[in-house]
Amino acid sequence: MHYTHGHHESVLRSHRWRTAENSAAYLLPHLTPATTLLDVGCGPGTITADLAARVAHVTATEIGPGELDLARAEAARRGTPNIAFAVADVHALPYQDREFDVVHAHQVLQHVADPVRALREMGRVAGLVAARDSDYGAFTWFPALPELDEWLALYYAVAALNDGEPDAGRRLLSWARAAGFTDIEVSTSTWCYANPEDRAFWGGMWAERVVKSSLGRQALAAGLATERDLRRIADGWLTWAADPDGFLSITHGEVLCRVS
Repeated sequence: MHYTHGHHESVLRSHRWRTAENSAAYLLPHLTPATTLLDVGCGPGTITADLAARVAHVTATEIGPGELDLARAEAARRGTPNIAFAVADVHALPYQDREFDVVHAHQVLQHVADPVRALREMGRVAGLVAARDSDYGAFTWFPALPELDEWLALYYAVAALNDGEPDAGRRLLSWARAAGFTDIEVSTSTWCYANPEDRAFWGGMWAERVVKSSLGRQALAAGLATERDLRRIADGWLTWAADPDGFLSITHGEVLCRVS
């Protein structure tokens, strides 16, 4: 798996904004102090640490040791003792059947080569599978800036190079059914950026990501954009962020799959 976004500081800045409350609210009512949880693709670990505060134990996985070190650092910063860490591939998890009560994946399935196989494997190791993914085709913003349309088209093109699926949110139900689940609870939730502080955060972050992160480098290497194109798109994000009428809504699909 090649991660479309990479791990530039601008990417990590947005990922560290994520909490259990703003990114896993659909799962929280199903957790207890006795729950054991596997967090697949834990990223910088902010959601992981939040979940660990609610359950007995969390095992956090990432695709490589460098990526996993980010979550280790977050756990150390918070003094969270009940998290174990492991490098693992979600397509072939190194755990026993039903070893966990819950397995959680946030913004993971949109990046993997075979999301159906990943969900099937998640269902093998836990009794409850929770997955949440954004849906780029359902992003809504105002005003209608051509630079943001160009950004979205470029993101689709780069994700395709990595066998990713930016519209994963709408596909979670179909992927879960294909994986063999029959007891599936589906929901949606949104992130909204509409006040000056939120627009400055989101627009400034994406302006930087377009020109400095792995996304931009991949676009240049594949001939999908020029440096001038990337700068124009970045400026478009800054224009959006500075507009007092600026609005952005990001829709996510969510599934809770129970294993019978």
